[in-house]
Amino acid sequence: MTTLLALLVLWQFRIVVIYVLISLLIAAALRPLVSRLGGSRYMVRFAWMLLYLVTLAGFGFFLFLAVETAIHEIQQLANTVSTQDVWRLPIWLEGSSAQLGLVARLPPPSKLFEAVTGDEGQLVLPVILGFTKGIGGVVSNGLVILLLSIYWSINQIHFERLWLSLLPSDHRKQARGIWRTIELDLGAYIRSEVIQSLLAGLLLGVGYRLLGSPYPTVLALTGALAWLIPLVGAPLAVILPLLLGLLTSVQLSLFTTLYTLVVLIVLQVWVEPRLLRRKWDNPILTLVILLALADAFGLLGILVAPLISVVCQILWSRLIRRRAVSGAAAQVSDLKERQALVWEAIEAMDKPHLPLVTSSMARLTLLIEKAEPILQAGLSPEPSDALRGN
Repeated sequence: MTTLLALLVLWQFRIVVIYVLISLLIAAALRPLVSRLGGSRYMVRFAWMLLYLVTLAGFGFFLFLAVETAIHEIQQLANTVSTQDVWRLPIWLEGSSAQLGLVARLPPPSKLFEAVTGDEGQLVLPVILGFTKGIGGVVSNGLVILLLSIYWSINQIHFERLWLSLLPSDHRKQARGIWRTIELDLGAYIRSEVIQSLLAGLLLGVGYRLLGSPYPTVLALTGALAWLIPLVGAPLAVILPLLLGLLTSVQLSLFTTLYTLVVLIVLQVWVEPRLLRRKWDNPILTLVILLALADAFGLLGILVAPLISVVCQILWSRLIRRRAVSGAAAQVSDLKERQALVWEAIEAMDKPHLPLVTSSMARLTLLIEKAEPILQAGLSPEPSDALRGN
């Protein structure tokens, strides 16, 4: 009954739970920025906070300009489609059976636009009103989530003590280690994806404008948002410039498509390995979770599938694979956690790292790696002892 009552309460307050989880993810992603404010002088803290505020304000202003420009480009695209009666195909397709079949099956762009929008745009007005209301809700919810994430970042220790106090004392240490591992890895994943999305939008926008595309901002924003979608995001970012070629210049469409492929490959091969070291990468598990969540929750399920996959792999590694680790091996595991905390403290220092500190930490890492298998082998019972015990 207690379990059912707890599930009922969670279901009734599911929106609040979702807000809390999203704010915790944002706090995990911003943890390196917040850690710079700890242990510093007041002037240094003030300088960093001022830099963060200026950066956030500049990003918000840049995003506002980009959205405003994208709206004008969408209006321009709508005007172009509404007056165009012919699909523009490559020269090598003119007179072919493919062109004849395509032209015979597809209505002209103007007729297609009229069918989508209705007479005099009567179907567009409800969509615009709904989109406006949705934007207002997203902004208000985003402010709530941002305030919650700031609270979690400032009161991290108090928050950990609060929820760890609900667990038995003999499980708190393991739970704290699992929590910090999940928070560290999820934060690194979110930072990597957001930085790559921003780079994709910037590079695509500059490239499309230099190539002479009539809709550079719309294509750039679409590519940046599509990059956040796992597996299917890259094809979506490539297909849109290719489809617009049927309305504008086919040659320009080919150049923009090729440029999009180059940018996405550079981000995947060169940028992503430098931002994120994938410790928990299981494509099969991620694909299974993605298919299940996509069927249940749609686009939201696709976005959170990689995060849930990482959490499942961490829980399996900590709770199942390391269940037999005890005694001195458990002490070695605790020493690794303490060493990770020391590294975080060293990285948060404003002063340059002393060679003695760096070499000592590297030597400690080597000693732990050499000692761990020996201690684990010493804890495992020998065959003769096991037979003697039977």
